[in-house]
Amino acid sequence: METDRRTLLLSLFCTALPVGRAVAGASVVPTFLTTGRRDGRFHAMALSGTGHILGEFPLPDRGHGFAVSRDGRRAVAFARRPGRFAIPFDPATMRPSAPLPLPANRHFYGHGLFSADGERLLTSQNDFDAGRGVLAVHDVRRDHRRIGEFATHGIGPHECLLSDDGRSAVIANGGILTHPDYPRRKLNLDSMRSTLVRLDLASGDLLARASLPPALYQLSMRHLAATPDGATWFCCQHEGVATEQPPLIGRWDRNGEIRLIDLPAAVTRLMRNYAGSIAATPDGRRIAVTSPRGGIIVVLDGRSGAFLESISLPDTCGIAPSGDGFMATAGTGTVLLGGKTDAHPDIAWDNHMVTLKP
Repeated sequence: METDRRTLLLSLFCTALPVGRAVAGASVVPTFLTTGRRDGRFHAMALSGTGHILGEFPLPDRGHGFAVSRDGRRAVAFARRPGRFAIPFDPATMRPSAPLPLPANRHFYGHGLFSADGERLLTSQNDFDAGRGVLAVHDVRRDHRRIGEFATHGIGPHECLLSDDGRSAVIANGGILTHPDYPRRKLNLDSMRSTLVRLDLASGDLLARASLPPALYQLSMRHLAATPDGATWFCCQHEGVATEQPPLIGRWDRNGEIRLIDLPAAVTRLMRNYAGSIAATPDGRRIAVTSPRGGIIVVLDGRSGAFLESISLPDTCGIAPSGDGFMATAGTGTVLLGGKTDAHPDIAWDNHMVTLKP
């Protein structure tokens, strides 16, 4: 497919990237991946299980999320929407490769997933001329060559997850129409509609779709976390008036039913209509959701959905499972793990983090 001049420039940039910097003599295997800004430049970073930086490489611009293969040996760092870079790298060495090819009429939405065998990479993208979302398919064995795409049956596909059996993917269509000519403007707030869909990864066929009640049409489902019981948890951003304050967390069960979680009114107010990231412990017993605008982390019981606690952490967004708990990061440079905080005052941690396979 045709690749435009911006993608060629990104390729040249990544060719010139230094080998990923690792801590001298470090033998610790990375546990987390995240992004952050230091000295005015954005970086992808690998962290130890205690939050120490083990390696990093610079990004062309602001990053967002990651795709990680099941064996933890491959990863891709994505640009923040409407960015045009997606950079494969080795998490153990933080050595970046050439960026993914991208047609001129597409941009990334900041997320992706690897197939169960690690041979295909699928990325959420905007077909902005047609105003539709796609899941692009890349052949990992052939330098991530783009070999096709599936419709996501919605607008604004954001985070996507691989099912446990590896045969399907769940995608959150945020429902917000955007165009790179208006980089951060939301063009359809009066008519937006968010959906969750499940696609067959062999054929691209639509297997299931769910949406919120019509009265909540301005609630955008964006980020996802899966639990062993087959459920998909999601968190939202509300694009309506500030006083409406709808629920921002929900659960899509294996029977196709969506349930929104009611939080204490004071907690809902604190979240200020914005959830940034969601994560689940491997056993599914705890769900955590960050709200950077509210500066809090909300923790739920993963079986009942009951509210357990809220934790204050100003400007927090990144969160990932760590054993039976979570690690969280904040734009202030704080890392929170096991109730203890560590400060990195020279770093502003960014949107998301992921846990690598141990």
